[in-house]
Amino acid sequence: MSQSPRSLADIRSLLSGLPYSDGPSVKAAQARNGQLTKPPGALGRLEDVAVWMAGWQRTDRPHADTPQVVIFAGNHGVTAQGISAFPPQVTAQMVANFLAGGAAINQLSRVFGARMDVHALELDQPTADFTQGAAMDEAGFLRAFASGWDAVDPGADLLVTGEMGIGNTTAAAAIAHALCGGTPGEWVGRGTGLDDAGLITKARVVGEAVARHADARGIEVLRSLGGRELAAMAGAILRARHLRIPVLLDGFICTAAAACLDAEAPGALDHCLAGHVSEEPGHACLLDRLGKVPLLSLGLRLGEGSGAALAIGVVQGAVACHSGMATFAEAGVSDG
Repeated sequence: MSQSPRSLADIRSLLSGLPYSDGPSVKAAQARNGQLTKPPGALGRLEDVAVWMAGWQRTDRPHADTPQVVIFAGNHGVTAQGISAFPPQVTAQMVANFLAGGAAINQLSRVFGARMDVHALELDQPTADFTQGAAMDEAGFLRAFASGWDAVDPGADLLVTGEMGIGNTTAAAAIAHALCGGTPGEWVGRGTGLDDAGLITKARVVGEAVARHADARGIEVLRSLGGRELAAMAGAILRARHLRIPVLLDGFICTAAAACLDAEAPGALDHCLAGHVSEEPGHACLLDRLGKVPLLSLGLRLGEGSGAALAIGVVQGAVACHSGMATFAEAGVSDG
């Protein structure tokens, strides 16, 4: 399906008909890996990453030459409750910075040769305060989801989705709490720099929101507790699955959005690796719940897709070694 989904039923249908990694390509890549001029396992997890890429790209020589980074921006009505250290106007200001090439994500995308796209989603109309009602009605959610679906370049061979949205760590914490349980305090962090009083307020808001939407499941959790940028990231990740494009998940916000797809259809994130684990306290726990081991752990907490963009280099290194190295036979080296 190339056309973006027009209903929640369409999304659920897409989640029930997912393509999977190609087994013969995985076996062929594993066989090639065993013949390369190195001791078995000497490249550690890079070998696993290369074989994983091979399965999704249906080749024994995977590549990561045309990565795409897509940034989605949205504003959140819940910020009126004092859950962020920055005002909502910063979202639009940062979008301007992305477009001018001045943000960290611009530099990282450039370093790894990634196409970078920026989509601002109705910034003049924040989502509803989700302690009072659903963050988005069905039509609004579908518009945002479709924005993500349509943003994916079918020619990309690796995808990173990033975000900008003041207040969106609160949305991510609410989603994680709704999906995984526990207490609100286990999922909230300081975000952009909340003080102790702000952190208490944030935990209260998350608890109230999850209690209000206690009946929500799967993608309804995303509609009720998320934001437009989270819905768009989920749309892009699902489109990438149908295009067989591997995905690197970014931080807590991206992972929370993606987790709603997995909650709706377990295995929906098989085409995703965790690019990194952020300093936001709920991120490591959410990755553990999803069974995702991060490629990097560098204490990052910027968002923007920055941690996952940095991990593009790890994937590029993995596939370069796998696809470019000589076998023992080709190099005339004895393999023992």
